Amino acid sequence: MQIDPRASRQLLELQLSNSLNETNASDGNSGSTVDFASMMDGLLGTNSNSSNNSGTIGEDVNSAVSSKRSNDGLLWLQLGSMYNPDASSVSSSNSNAISLSALLNTGAVDSGASVPTDFESLIASASAKYGVPESLIKAVIDTESGFNPNVVSSAGAKGLMQLMDGTAAGLGVSNAYDPAQNIDGGTKYLSLQLQRFGGEVKMALAAYNAGPGRVSSLGVSSDAELMSVLNRLPSETQAYISKVEKAQTKYMV
Repeated sequence: MQIDPRASRQLLELQLSNSLNETNASDGNSGSTVDFASMMDGLLGTNSNSSNNSGTIGEDVNSAVSSKRSNDGLLWLQLGSMYNPDASSVSSSNSNAISLSALLNTGAVDSGASVPTDFESLIASASAKYGVPESLIKAVIDTESGFNPNVVSSAGAKGLMQLMDGTAAGLGVSNAYDPAQNIDGGTKYLSLQLQRFGGEVKMALAAYNAGPGRVSSLGVSSDAELMSVLNRLPSETQAYISKVEKAQTKYMV
């Protein structure tokens, strides 16, 4: 296998220079630079006969390094990756897989059961205040804005839980882009829909998306009844219910 002498020279220079400098310093040798360069040329065959010398590079390097710093293993790790370039990539892949596995086992990275967000304390506070499960609040935020507090829909809904200006004002929200106000107001509104429809989550979600009047006009009183006439709701609302319920599974402990 052929090795680029220039690459080998750079690696050897890094490892051998310190050893030679220490030796030269103790010996008072002022010709270290010239001697080192000469030795490198000899080892790596940088003259016109370099192609003929390539087969003995390993032996020459071994002899030179052993005489200076036999306990230095880093050089051989570096040269090893040159002789077998695939080794380093395999090692890196295995390391990443092991790290990921360790994180999953320790809970530092959740596999999907309960995903942390940037608004944990605000969500926990709103949940305790209005009695809405944290997982449901997170699912609504996930579906509505993807946890982006600066989102504005084409209809004008704003912030994490996509509040319309009129609704926001009625909920006491003066700045819908403020995560604290938006989460509090959005959770309060969701809580009102849950109360209005007797705790039926699908009905509450439909009301959150399409408005309580639209849901009430269906004349149903349970999620099961709602599903039987789901086609009477806008297609967006039909998809919304499914999206929120699917998202909620990520945040349930």
